[in-house]
Order: sequence, then C-alpha cells, then structure tokens
Amino acid sequence: MVDKRILVVDDEESICLLLKSALITKGYEVFTAGNPSDALEVLDKNTILVMFIDLNLPEMTGVELCKEIIKRNPLTIAYAITGYASHFELAECKSAGFEDYFKKPVRLMDIFNAAASAFEKLERWKKG
Repeated sequence: MVDKRILVVDDEESICLLLKSALITKGYEVFTAGNPSDALEVLDKNTILVMFIDLNLPEMTGVELCKEIIKRNPLTIAYAITGYASHFELAECKSAGFEDYFKKPVRLMDIFNAAASAFEKLERWKKG
C-alpha cells in the first residue's frame, strides 16, 4: 500500500490551504510548501510521490523544481498548476516530467481525480 501523501507547492498561501483542506477530506495526508527550498526540505524528511506544483515560484520555476524532484525520485507523479498556459510552457512541462497540468482557478474535482489516478498508478507499479 502506497502512503497517501501529497505535497502542494504554491507561493500563494490561500491555494495551499484550499488544496490541503480539500484533499484532507478525501483521506490524504497533505504537506504544503510556499517555495522550492521548503518543498525540497519536506521531501528530504518525507516520502511523498504525488504533488501539485505551481509553475510560477520564487527561487526557481515549477519546471526546474519538478526536474529536481524527479531526479531525486523518478517514481514521482507531479501535476503543474498555472495561472496561464502557453503551448511552449506546456511542452516544457511535459519534458520536465509533469503528468498533466491544471489552469487556475483549479476545479477541486479535477484535483481529486488526478490524485486518485496518481495513487492508482503507483499501486499498479508497486504490484508490477
């Protein structure tokens, strides 16, 4: 059984709090970080394989953060969250290792479905 832990990385505290409170109601343990340094620190202390990462972050972009996270743990399933999406940015997200992306404002049902899908995939990989 894969631990149902999720990391939300967004410099907008309200987004972190919203996603955390919504995902907790679905039975997930949720960690949040407001910047890439804090996110990497959380990941140094916890095994978390599913995450939602804002693309526009201080210190480094969400794309750079995703690349670093996947380099550390290739099983990670990460979803990008962005206030705007250009074709170039979407291609960059895919090449960085993001599973999918969501445009703000994000519908909670889409987040719930993505999280459920990610954990189903991790369970299949674990059994495989």
